[in-house]
Amino acid sequence: MWRGGRLSSRGVRFLETLGFACPSAVAEPPGVTSWTAFSGNQLTRNLQIKPWEFSGHRTMWLRSYRITFSCLTRLKTYRSSWKKLYSTSQTVDSKEVKTFQALAHSWWDEQGKFAPLHSMNDLRVPFIRDNLLKTSTNHDPGKPLSGMKILDVGCGGGLLTEPLGRLGASVVGIDPVAENIKIAQHHKSFDPVLDKRIQYRVCSLEETLNENAECFDAVVASEVVEHVNNLEMFIQCCYQVLKPGGSLFITTVNKTQLSYALAIVFSEQIAGIVPKGTHTWEKFVSPEKLESILEPNGLSVETVAGMVYNPFSGYWHWTENTSLNYAAHAVRARAQEHLEPAESA
Repeated sequence: MWRGGRLSSRGVRFLETLGFACPSAVAEPPGVTSWTAFSGNQLTRNLQIKPWEFSGHRTMWLRSYRITFSCLTRLKTYRSSWKKLYSTSQTVDSKEVKTFQALAHSWWDEQGKFAPLHSMNDLRVPFIRDNLLKTSTNHDPGKPLSGMKILDVGCGGGLLTEPLGRLGASVVGIDPVAENIKIAQHHKSFDPVLDKRIQYRVCSLEETLNENAECFDAVVASEVVEHVNNLEMFIQCCYQVLKPGGSLFITTVNKTQLSYALAIVFSEQIAGIVPKGTHTWEKFVSPEKLESILEPNGLSVETVAGMVYNPFSGYWHWTENTSLNYAAHAVRARAQEHLEPAESA
């Protein structure tokens, strides 16, 4: 392929398949950058490049009289960028990412678009705390969740991550929206205690599996499952990162006609309580459907409780009715519980 100091016709065709166009005779335009006589893995002869022709699609068009490469190892610089550009998550919905990307600046405005989530902490934080304490006999009253490791999936700006950290837990917050994590990082930096207890990462749940298998005492997915693409895969990932006996906490919206009327028509289109396009009714999941996914995947449902939001007072309340919002607590089976069916058989 390489013949002396020039590229053969096969070599030119090979470079063209990588996205490089190599015209044989192009007049040198003004403003062209010239690189010459590098050694090793650098370019070995004159190479004139227009810097503005490195396109957004990771394709660099080279215009030159003579182009010679000693090897293609320099292309490794761009290979990782290509991978990152096209890497996809099977649970993360790109449309949802764009929606929350545009709202990232509003996370910590308690009177703004995320006001209902701020108010929801009055219910979901005690719900998580009290159910976790059922499995812990010894705890510090000031830091009841001390020693526990929690994964907050879809943490957004950290509205739930921070209260869990203040209860003493070591919390990892993950979110696929980089702007959300920037806001969360900035906000926790004002509290030195939280800065030590909380870690934030820009990633999907699948991307945490290899390094966090059976690592967490609890996984929290609050107002998340109604935004994911593949709910069953999402639940399977939650199971894998939980320790045996660990807890999964979910808060979400039921799939009913009432939830469509109130959560979408009223809350989004009429009252503007939440931004338009925040929810997709088809992604809402009923408690029965959720349980039918949790149970076969090794997660036993312990509690399901209804939640209702009063838009006039701005507060949430517990209710026996689950037709709108609800909270669910499920527990991963312990190792010995897995063995029992096999032993009886």
